[in-house]
Amino acid sequence: MKQFHVYILASRSGRLYVGVTSDLLRRVYEHRRHLVPGHTQRYRITRLVYYEDAGPDAYAAINREKQIKGWRRQKKVALIVAANPSWEDLAADWYG
Repeated sequence: MKQFHVYILASRSGRLYVGVTSDLLRRVYEHRRHLVPGHTQRYRITRLVYYEDAGPDAYAAINREKQIKGWRRQKKVALIVAANPSWEDLAADWYG
């Protein structure tokens, strides 16, 4: 059964991107290699700073993504800081 994840990426300059995926390892890799055209590629948003398990329900995961996307930046930052106070790249050692 698929598990979905909601994640937040950050650039070195502090830009944020919120996404949802059923394959976090692959999706973060795509962002890191700039294989995903658009916002993350344009602003070099590649550092995984937050993720959560959204369970097997795709609709619930998408709703959670939309909820976070609707928040003001300050609330998103608070979510990240609560789980990852130093904003370290959580995927730094995933790819060797």
